[in-house]
Amino acid sequence: MKQRILVAVVGVPLLLLVLVWAPDWATMALVMLLSVIGAHELMHALCGAEKARRWWGLASTMSVFAVISVAWSDEKYRVWGLALTGKLLLAAFIVLAFVCMVVEYGKDNALSFTDMSAVFAAGLAVPLALSCLLRLRMMPYGGGMVLIPLVAAFCSDSAALFTGMACGKHKLAPLVSPKKTVEGAIGGLVGGMVGMVIFRIVFFFCTVHSLNILWCMLLGLVGAAMGQLGDLSFSAIKRQCGIKDYGRLLPGHGGVLDRFDSVIFAAPVIWLIVSHVTL
Repeated sequence: MKQRILVAVVGVPLLLLVLVWAPDWATMALVMLLSVIGAHELMHALCGAEKARRWWGLASTMSVFAVISVAWSDEKYRVWGLALTGKLLLAAFIVLAFVCMVVEYGKDNALSFTDMSAVFAAGLAVPLALSCLLRLRMMPYGGGMVLIPLVAAFCSDSAALFTGMACGKHKLAPLVSPKKTVEGAIGGLVGGMVGMVIFRIVFFFCTVHSLNILWCMLLGLVGAAMGQLGDLSFSAIKRQCGIKDYGRLLPGHGGVLDRFDSVIFAAPVIWLIVSHVTL
């Protein structure tokens, strides 16, 4: 617990510095870094150390171009044709992955269907989901918008943890995550909504723009629910792979996927809501 708190005390201000005060490109760089590390963690878990060592470069490069394709989709880059360039580069590496599967077939450490699925999950699904943070950052008042999935997911995670420790009795998914309880999950949903209400107040003092409180509570509820689903989903993968954590980068938290699994699920849904609804 002490390690978790210490990492949070150091990591949260750094995260806010990059996401809120630094330019858009800093968020892009952060998402790229998280995607590259996450690609290695997922490849290592699903494919084993040897195949991860050989094919991680393909998945991580694909993840970088996935983030670039999202960053260059912004209106200001279309004048230079960068949006199309980013998508073409991403498509080229997708084709390259299939070429590698065919060329290496029958050899040691060749890409099986499971390995290819891992490559595309690590190189496409995870970075495109995390890139929704970048999409939020590039919106008006992006320094605040980008925090919504983080507030919803992390407040839910903390509330679920303490509620479960205090009054958790009924197991939520014992085979996937033995410590999670129904009471903790409910506390997490409430925590996500409360976190967004507090966020609304801070957002108003920083921007003098008032967000609709009902929409904020809905975003907190949806973000918390998707965050819990993401946590359980990545826990199920760990159980199938027989590992405790995806990595050891963050003491007390595990790896990037252990810490950001909830954000991977929450960010896309919240971006869809925010981009289509006037808050």
